[in-house]
Amino acid sequence: MSRAGEAAAGIAAQNRRARHDFFIQSTVEAGIMLVGTEVKSLRLGRASIQEAFAIEKAGELYLVNAYIPEYESSRWNHETRRPRKLLMRRREVDKLLGAIKREGISIVPLDIHFNARGIAKLNLGIAKGKKKVDKRAAERDRDWKRDQARVMRTKGRGE
Repeated sequence: MSRAGEAAAGIAAQNRRARHDFFIQSTVEAGIMLVGTEVKSLRLGRASIQEAFAIEKAGELYLVNAYIPEYESSRWNHETRRPRKLLMRRREVDKLLGAIKREGISIVPLDIHFNARGIAKLNLGIAKGKKKVDKRAAERDRDWKRDQARVMRTKGRGE
């Protein structure tokens, strides 16, 4: 990734709150149907998928509410929050649609990235929502691991 302004390590947008708000049970990679100015804007790394989610419409999956800003150097731009069709094999779509129908299961976008061929892909997580108690427990565990690492570092120096 040697172009100036391009997102680090091929990741164009990341949903960091997804792992905080949901238990991610499994992940699936999907293609996204984009127009040219959307791809150019994604390569600049300014997109946001924090509020985005996947829905089913006529047997297909769509990414809704993902924000991809307009590309500044073009007169013919795209709509910033339009629904974008997800490109997947029929078997994978059926598997995800079956998961949605189960109680409490959601499909959450985790990140948009570019693969080795330069094609935009979306990682989707099959997720179950966390309750407030679960979030507190996860935060407590994270703090404990951080403290543990700090203690191990100081003991390693012989202090």
